[in-house]
Amino acid sequence: MTFSIGRSGEHLEQVKFGHFDISLLSRGGGTEVMVQTITKDHMFYVYPSDNPNVMEFFYILKGEMVCEWEGEKITLGQGDYYTAYNLKEAVHFTTLSDVVYLWVITEPTFYQLSEEVTNLKKVVDEVEKKDRYTYKHSERVAEYAIKIAKKLRLPKERLEQLYLSSILHDIGKIHTPIEVLNKPGRLTDEEFNIIKRHPIDGAEMVKGLYHEEISKIILQHHERLNGTGYPNRVKGEDILFEAKIIAVSDTFDAMTEDRAYRKALTAQFALDELKKLKGTHYDPEVVDAFEHILIEEKKV
Repeated sequence: MTFSIGRSGEHLEQVKFGHFDISLLSRGGGTEVMVQTITKDHMFYVYPSDNPNVMEFFYILKGEMVCEWEGEKITLGQGDYYTAYNLKEAVHFTTLSDVVYLWVITEPTFYQLSEEVTNLKKVVDEVEKKDRYTYKHSERVAEYAIKIAKKLRLPKERLEQLYLSSILHDIGKIHTPIEVLNKPGRLTDEEFNIIKRHPIDGAEMVKGLYHEEISKIILQHHERLNGTGYPNRVKGEDILFEAKIIAVSDTFDAMTEDRAYRKALTAQFALDELKKLKGTHYDPEVVDAFEHILIEEKKV
């Protein structure tokens, strides 16, 4: 027999990311009870489980968020709750304020939010501190990438791989000199060769994560369909689909945010550039899906 009491603020384990944290309160019999906090204006998903018998229950303790389900946007607040069982597709949420909710799931989940991933995320944060023009870049790229993946109905495992790959895609820039990252003028060939190392360094840094494909996705996120990308000039179908999604998301965000060498471009201009390079540099299916998303969100 087991009986235990927990005090406010106590937990078995905790994982902290940039905009959310999860505390494991209890586990047993394959079930885990957690409390998650997500800050304002961030997205998250409830994914379909590989096991159709898994049930997830969420009870909102504080804050307000919007749930997108079957074409509707439903606002949920304190005291509201939702249950996920045998989902066929991911359900998308956006926080309207800081949100705290209780999360109960009938399969072990917390191990996926391992200390190793947390430490890698800290490195990404350090990269973004070095490069003031890419602050929150990885989070925005992940947001675009997951929206595209949802539109294209990628399965759960690939959504998870894509999310982590997106968050960590620039992790290799930790080795790039700050004067190269923030140079206001055109890069020399030597400096560009230094930049081109970051997918290789990043892939090496994430080897050993529980999703083995993450390393290869990060390695390929600057490859292009016609072989003009880097670091290995990989072409067409030899590029992983997740890397193709990140390529579009990464390029769009780079164009629509301020950089050392120019001011941000408009969303319409960035989309038009992607469409011009559709089929040569960027996957047509991915670009088309992203265009639909931008139209639906009235950004273009």
